[in-house]
Amino acid sequence: MRAAREVRRDLRARARPTDEFDASRYFRGAVGLGFYNVGTSEVRVMARSLHAAHRDWSIDDAMALADALVADRYLEAKSVGIELVARYRREFTPALLPRWKAWLARSHAANWATTDAICGVLIGPLLVLYSRLTDKMPAWSRHPNMWVRRASIVSLIPSVRKGAALDVAYEIARALHSDREDLIEKAVGWTLREAGKADLKRLEAYLLAHGPAIPRTTLRYAIERFPAAKRTELMAATRPRQIEG
Repeated sequence: MRAAREVRRDLRARARPTDEFDASRYFRGAVGLGFYNVGTSEVRVMARSLHAAHRDWSIDDAMALADALVADRYLEAKSVGIELVARYRREFTPALLPRWKAWLARSHAANWATTDAICGVLIGPLLVLYSRLTDKMPAWSRHPNMWVRRASIVSLIPSVRKGAALDVAYEIARALHSDREDLIEKAVGWTLREAGKADLKRLEAYLLAHGPAIPRTTLRYAIERFPAAKRTELMAATRPRQIEG
């Protein structure tokens, strides 16, 4: 695809030496992931320029390019595709949800940054626009692919910040407490923290009710917005119970 080749050529031209900035240090264990060492601001400039240069494109055209770029091994190529599609937010429809899920399920987003970008600027805004789609997220939390599971809860954050989808967020959090992937534990804690901004008393009640089953990493993220004394109290009150022998 010509447009994809042009994006890759532009990224190579913008690449920074690794001694100036080495993005790979933020992605330990991301097997096969490549880096041009192009910053986020430049990636967004590229997406904006693509959008401006193709005023006749529809979201279908943008998705065709994004399909090629998200499958690329380079982080920044994936990011350009995602940021480009985000510029067509007014054209988002529910039919896009399974296509974005497929990116995750095929491990085209097999790193936290790409997954969270898909959640933050694509799936999350779609769920805000079409709130009924949040009912699909609990099934994602049972998916064998870790990135789909992470997306099941991170995608709810834009809704949760508006005080919406709280019931679904807590349902998925409960389902994921037994998931011992570190990036899942952190994602659940992050989302619970955001839920607390909408209703702090509900978050406290939830933590007290389920605390012993909640991974400590999740709990530490979830309680960040509480006063220091309350954080100490919650850590103690939710400590896993010792079984007497």
